[in-house]
Amino acid sequence: MFIILLKFATNKANAGQFMDGHKAWIKQGFAEGVFLMAGSLQPNQGGAVMAHNVSREELETRVNQDPFVAENVVSAEILEITPNMVDEKLKFLQS
Repeated sequence: MFIILLKFATNKANAGQFMDGHKAWIKQGFAEGVFLMAGSLQPNQGGAVMAHNVSREELETRVNQDPFVAENVVSAEILEITPNMVDEKLKFLQS
């Protein structure tokens, strides 16, 4: 399981220009069963995505295809988590 932190970077002011592509990137991640959650980092720090069913290498490639990352609107940090204890609703994350 992975958490991707997308923190605003030097080209934050250009976010509007690349928003449609960024939203399409997120939708594709959900459609392909890789993304589980996407949301905003508060207050106005950027965003975060939870991902699974993907190798780290594949995820790095996917993250680099986000227009926000490619255009330096955000910088990406990928955190890899090995779930040891989870609520029953999240048992699928342990496989």
